[in-house]
Amino acid sequence: MRFGRVPFAAGLVFGLVMTPMGTALADPRPTLAQAKAKLEKLNDRADKVVDRYNTANERFKKARSGYTKVNESYKRKQASVADLRAQVVGMAVSSYKLGTDITSLPGLIAAENPGGMLAGMALAGQVSQERSLKLAAFDRENRGLKVERDKAQKALTAADKERDAVEKERKEILKLIAEQKKLLDRLGAYNPGNPNSTGIKYTGPASGNAASVLRFAFAQVGKPYVFGGTGPGGYDCSGLTQRAWAAAGVSLPRTTWQQWAWGASRRVSLDDLQPGDLIFSEGLGHVSIYAGNGQIVHAPQTGDVVKVVRLSAYGRPLVGAVRP
Repeated sequence: MRFGRVPFAAGLVFGLVMTPMGTALADPRPTLAQAKAKLEKLNDRADKVVDRYNTANERFKKARSGYTKVNESYKRKQASVADLRAQVVGMAVSSYKLGTDITSLPGLIAAENPGGMLAGMALAGQVSQERSLKLAAFDRENRGLKVERDKAQKALTAADKERDAVEKERKEILKLIAEQKKLLDRLGAYNPGNPNSTGIKYTGPASGNAASVLRFAFAQVGKPYVFGGTGPGGYDCSGLTQRAWAAAGVSLPRTTWQQWAWGASRRVSLDDLQPGDLIFSEGLGHVSIYAGNGQIVHAPQTGDVVKVVRLSAYGRPLVGAVRP
């Protein structure tokens, strides 16, 4: 969410630069209201980009894990097939009738998938039926694993490209946000936060899992907002909600969009909020945790920290709530 109240800097004066007639006026330093409005727009855009980046990164990690698993299985099966190949080749060597066919022996020894060649040998009675069937089974499994490995590699490549594309956009957003951080610093409104903050104690009405969630979230108060942050030194909005509910033993997906989709059967009315509920803004650019008594705890935006504020100060239209 992007309301991010910027305190008024006492004595701050914004002046216009006077220029001679016929020349363009220099861009005036933005007013406090203009700076806040620009920051809100940038952060709203950045939220969506970062959420896409987080989603792409999760897909990348899943694809990489799948590829690693399939590839390791493929390597193990390759070793088994190689061992069996050596056994069968040994049998073939001992039973081969030396003559014009001897030229096929090097091909058998070097073949990565010798099933077809060995099948021919089996038909000629040169390899026992039991060995031939066993090798054929290994060969089929090996070829199947290669197909799986190739699919996993394609998925890995596609996910990597997607992550790289979003990372490029994310870097551009971070450049814009860096400008805003400088502006906030000039206005005396930039808060770098403290990664080692011990937060504040939760004393609200929550009980059960919700109490565990809010105790964790309140203990993060004062830590900086960090794009892609999942703690312990900083968080983005969905990183905070994910870790807070994990403290209660509930596993939420990583991103705001994923958390909203995950909660499709758990949605509740905004008029019936209970402590621990997740509150989502329109466009799903932001998520916060309802703390009870009209308050929320959330990681707002760049240049700000995890904080507790009134729900009425949310500053964005809401789309709904989820009760994990």
